[in-house]
Amino acid sequence: MSIDTAQQDLPEAFRMEDRLPDQLPSDPFPTFARWFHAAHEQKIQPNPNAMTVATIDPDGRPSARIVLCKYLVEDPGYIVFFTNRTSRKGAALDAHPRAAVVFHWDRFDKQVRIEGPVVESPESESNRYFATRTAGKRIGAWSSDQSKPIGSREALLQQVRDAQKRFGVDPDAQTEPDPETVPRPPHWGGYRVWAEKMELWVGNRSRIHDRALWTRSLETTIGPEGEDSFTPGPWSATRLQP
Repeated sequence: MSIDTAQQDLPEAFRMEDRLPDQLPSDPFPTFARWFHAAHEQKIQPNPNAMTVATIDPDGRPSARIVLCKYLVEDPGYIVFFTNRTSRKGAALDAHPRAAVVFHWDRFDKQVRIEGPVVESPESESNRYFATRTAGKRIGAWSSDQSKPIGSREALLQQVRDAQKRFGVDPDAQTEPDPETVPRPPHWGGYRVWAEKMELWVGNRSRIHDRALWTRSLETTIGPEGEDSFTPGPWSATRLQP
């Protein structure tokens, strides 16, 4: 009996019009990408690319925070976020280069969980993305020692003013300066989270959710720009009970 046929005998509250197919796809990334782009197109929340990234600090304690996914690369299967690499999350990833990621679109009633190793983006990827940021955000990357203590808000603002002066940026200018005016700081860049595990979840109001897990192996290799990378094996899929 197919799930569609089985659902005919269920109360309406237990039926799921939008769900995973009976035959799970061999690769979960196209489904993830479709949900990700639909969340953007439908503007279901202010930051549809927001994700929770959980890491392990050097002392072994877990920590989590919300960051923004800037790139989703279906093949070979990783996502990218950018940050100050001297921050708490940067120190955690340096000590334990693995992460667990969660996307949750509440109004969409969908969730994606990803687990896997993390490597730094190649310089070209970090430079390319940094050049797309506004001057204010580029100045912010230079002026904030992310996660470090500071005596006052005014002290932080003074660091911003110092960075503006250093790079000759007029905060009252009506036009954006050339991207080369404020180059990327050496301590700021991207991280690629490679999917070793991916779980797709579709909600059901009676909590008979649709849930499946994909796993694969990742073989360490070197990328085309000399960056740490992986060669993925095939995915293996299984349904999970909610």
